[in-house]
Amino acid sequence: MTMNKQTRLAALAAALLLAGCASYKGIEPEATLKTPPVPGASAQALAPVRIDWWKDFQDPLLDRLVDQALSDNPNLGVARARLRRAQAAAAGADANRYPTVTGAIDITRQRFSENYIFPPPLGGSTVTSSDAQANFNWELDFFGKNEAALQAALGNQRASEADLAAARVVLASNVARTYFQLLRVQEDLVVSRRTLQQREEQLKLVNQRVGAGLDTTLQQRQSEGAIPEARQQIEALSEQAETTRNALAALVASQDVPGVGQLPALRSEHASTALPALPADLLARRPDVVAARLRVEAGNEDLRSARAQFYPNINLTGFLGLQSLGLSKLIDLGSEQWGLGPAIRLPIFDAGRLRANYRGRTADLDAAIESYNGTVLEAFHEAGDAVAAVQSVARQQAEQVQAERAAEGAYDIAVQRYRAGLGTFLDVLAAETSVLAQRRLGVDLAARALDARVALYRALGGGYTAAAEEVASH
Repeated sequence: MTMNKQTRLAALAAALLLAGCASYKGIEPEATLKTPPVPGASAQALAPVRIDWWKDFQDPLLDRLVDQALSDNPNLGVARARLRRAQAAAAGADANRYPTVTGAIDITRQRFSENYIFPPPLGGSTVTSSDAQANFNWELDFFGKNEAALQAALGNQRASEADLAAARVVLASNVARTYFQLLRVQEDLVVSRRTLQQREEQLKLVNQRVGAGLDTTLQQRQSEGAIPEARQQIEALSEQAETTRNALAALVASQDVPGVGQLPALRSEHASTALPALPADLLARRPDVVAARLRVEAGNEDLRSARAQFYPNINLTGFLGLQSLGLSKLIDLGSEQWGLGPAIRLPIFDAGRLRANYRGRTADLDAAIESYNGTVLEAFHEAGDAVAAVQSVARQQAEQVQAERAAEGAYDIAVQRYRAGLGTFLDVLAAETSVLAQRRLGVDLAARALDARVALYRALGGGYTAAAEEVASH
């Protein structure tokens, strides 16, 4: 056969191989990224939230509880472990870009057949064969498969870092909100105990008036029924205080949490500032949104790596070592062996495995995109609600202060009239009921103001930055 015929046959064979290759054509992602503008965003950038935002409340006990939770909470430990797993995967993907060298030593005691390809004296004898060899393999990444896999792994690693930051924000906000709820219950208990005391005093006065013929048994029964109601409310608040304390202890992974009566007073003056609008860079501030976006980028790289598997796989392989019959001759001159050459493998028919893999990676990318779109919508929702709550509670507090002052003024007038003999003590107790109701409302609004501020810190990302991400990973 002439050289021209050999060349033509080789070209024909190559063409047939290429024609029979697996293809990813017809498989495309279906989802699209949707990042609408922030509704009502402020053109002026707001000051970034500090990473230890809970210190803005100037409460040493809250600082201690949050720090303890960030150190010992198991959920945060799970997030750290997932980050270490992603880091290990990235290191493994990076190692695939470099050559591998392995060594092997084989010693075999073998009898060779007399009726095989080896003539006597080797045929029919029993000898020891030895082989010491170093093997070299390097996949030449011409089509970027390993590089894309590395970028996908690095993207997942950065997403895990953002996930850890998001877990820190969620945990710190849950600790703060539960702590402020416990303070609210403590203040509600104070008001409820004063309400019980007031109703007991009211019953005594009604009993005196019934004895004097000034009131009927109707008023007496009404006053008697109000006392168990007040006691039931105290018992319900005591139960709520215990369950809230247990929830806080679970968050900080410790039973060293003060109970009702050992906590500081509820103060909301550090939570009264309202923001005028959402920041324009909201999506860059939230670690959950950043993590979702990084997973989209990693999904794109993963898809690129899957696409490269349809192309030839080119490896440079080699070996170097010693081989001999008998251990005594293994290191003799002439026992050396070596080999070096390329290896090319091209997928021709795989029953659809590559297409199935590529279709699966495409679906993963679609899922990552839709997850990002959902996270963005939730971010807008949470941030918008948080800003509205901060502003609304501030306005409600201003109105409640006016109402409480009016109730206290009416109470002072009732006391003065009673002392002057112009009114009854029932008038005093009725006026005090309004004061107690306003005080309870004030407690609830103060707690809501603190809770709304915490929700706002969380909605704005909780101080997430690259520096915060680095701190969270340690």
